[in-house]
Amino acid sequence: MATLVTGGTGFVGSNIVKTLAQRGHEVVCFDLRPPDALVQRYFETYADRVTPVQGNILNMADLEQAVSNRNVTKIVHAAVFTGIRPDIETEQSRSIVDINVTGTANLLDLARGLPIERFLYVSSGSVYGEGRSINEALHEDIILYPRSLYASTKYASELLTRRYGELHNFPTVSVRLSSPYGPMERVTGHRAIMSALYEWTGNAVRGEQVRVGDRTLGRDYTYVADTAAGICTVLDAGSLSHDVYNISAGQWIKLGDVIDALQEVRPSVQVIDDPAKEFEILRPNSARGLLDVTRVREELGFTHNFDLADGIREYLEWREAFSFKD
Repeated sequence: MATLVTGGTGFVGSNIVKTLAQRGHEVVCFDLRPPDALVQRYFETYADRVTPVQGNILNMADLEQAVSNRNVTKIVHAAVFTGIRPDIETEQSRSIVDINVTGTANLLDLARGLPIERFLYVSSGSVYGEGRSINEALHEDIILYPRSLYASTKYASELLTRRYGELHNFPTVSVRLSSPYGPMERVTGHRAIMSALYEWTGNAVRGEQVRVGDRTLGRDYTYVADTAAGICTVLDAGSLSHDVYNISAGQWIKLGDVIDALQEVRPSVQVIDDPAKEFEILRPNSARGLLDVTRVREELGFTHNFDLADGIREYLEWREAFSFKD
């Protein structure tokens, strides 16, 4: 039996692949691009359990070839065009819709012909919408207000995933992720906006000053190893009571907290206050609250393993061990 992971060489996808392989899964790692040297090294310890397959989720022949004679019984659909920057959203509107919606429909059509034990769609906390109070706990059953093409296509794919499962009788579930950070975050053709932690850990390993603006802005940042572990917990659960679960460390982290933790881990880091410093993902009108993790914690017993300082420490160690200074 094998698990197909789409977007398997990307940021979250590569961590899902690695975690599944650690847990004993045979993994088919499907992506538009073949694994580069960084990906190959990241999978190196578990290479005998990971089969890379290059292909396009918009091409059914590629998908059918990926599962041919591989006894795929689970699918994690993580491939996505994270086109959240306004200029990208404007210039590539149709590509975002095609990749994020048609791609999902193709994977669901593929699942119809397989002995699927579970189809898991990797969604996003962005479906809750922007401009909400940061004091509002975002549990899975509240009304959603997706506005961007990215958020809208993620929610559309959640709906498609649930209905396909109902119509064609295979188990489906969606997971909504908070803001991940950690190893394998990097600029790709379908991911252009990096997290504050990506930028600042890069500054640290390059021996540069860290520039910080409004320290009160924040997100429910989650170390990506915890993100992947939560996804795999949902995927491998014997039974599920719901069709969507939030995956998050469940903690609100301000940029000031990140700076404090970074200086705790690396006291030599120099921090400069720069009122003009901003991050695209943390625009004032993009605020949202904390993803409520009661459901995944109480039903499945999942809790995060990394606090902020531990996550930053491991992230820096990975950057240095892999000579990743971008």
